[in-house]
Amino acid sequence: MEAIRKQASKFREQVARQQQAVFKQFGGSAYGNSDNAFADSAAYQQHHKLEKLHSSTRAAKHFQRDIVRGVEGYIVTGSKQVEIGNKLSEDSRKYGAENTCTSGNTLSKAALCYARARAQMENERGNLLKALGTQVAEPLRAMVMGAPLEDARHLAQRYDRMRQEAEAQAIEVSRRQIKVRESAAGGDYISKLEAAEAKLQELKSNMVVLGKEAVAAMTAVEAQQQRLTLQRLIAMVESEHTYHQKILQILEQLEAEMLSERQRIEASPSPAAENYMPPPPSYEEVNDIFVDSTTDVSTENVQFFLAEVIQSYLAETEVELNLSVGDYVVVRKISNNGWAEGECKGKAGWFPFAYMERRERVLASKVVPNL
Repeated sequence: MEAIRKQASKFREQVARQQQAVFKQFGGSAYGNSDNAFADSAAYQQHHKLEKLHSSTRAAKHFQRDIVRGVEGYIVTGSKQVEIGNKLSEDSRKYGAENTCTSGNTLSKAALCYARARAQMENERGNLLKALGTQVAEPLRAMVMGAPLEDARHLAQRYDRMRQEAEAQAIEVSRRQIKVRESAAGGDYISKLEAAEAKLQELKSNMVVLGKEAVAAMTAVEAQQQRLTLQRLIAMVESEHTYHQKILQILEQLEAEMLSERQRIEASPSPAAENYMPPPPSYEEVNDIFVDSTTDVSTENVQFFLAEVIQSYLAETEVELNLSVGDYVVVRKISNNGWAEGECKGKAGWFPFAYMERRERVLASKVVPNL
């Protein structure tokens, strides 16, 4: 009989544990008392709220850490881009200051304008990177590593440990209650039950107080996380918006300068057009072999005379002469399109007549070598 009684007692303890687990899951009580059921339901709700707060603050912490890492990576990359942009600006400035073209200084001006604009853009990029570091990365990093979050999580962990201890004590109380009911209600069993119940009550009271503190701390941290993260995101957007607005202004000013310079160049005649000269007349034109009624290519027959070259000319075809300043030429024909034919230094050919000046008297020492 004694063996059967012990086995039944163990069975009842197992049933009590299972009942405790069921009541725990559904927020009930292991003791069947309505007051205890209310207290355990409130504790369960408090525990559930702490779990949600813990998950929320952990996700917010990870999000803040991701933002910090992203901003720091952007700052590193942006700093390298600033260095490259400043190098490009300096190279453009050097080219504009040290190089000029024979046809004008248009390209030099454009290089200087671009160098100035690029330097301004890189300065604005540097300001953006500085703002992202001081206004976004640093506050979020301080929040991630700060004491409020860690203190609140420590409170939540202490509450969880105390709750586990209270659950274990509740099982112990249930076990002692069963023994008291099965036994002859000896004084020793009753005193131990009363001590276990007193300890359970103390744990439950402390658990309620600590749970409220943990919930309040975690709620405050969650609100601070959300508020700070939103503020930093807004600051990041505003910084980038301001940066892009200033870059747009710089680029619009640069474009206006470039377009103005291009319009000025297109409006002015090109050096090639100013210096253009029609090709020398052909043999047929000079000798009037064919002449139609719409084209006037007749030549003026003149007597030979000497002319001095006042502007050098480089022949472009085989029928033209190379002339240097100071050369004397025997002019034999003058065409009505600005070309003349003659002989210089033993060679005959065509040359622009505007590059000559007629000479009535010439020193023999200058004429003989040329002729």
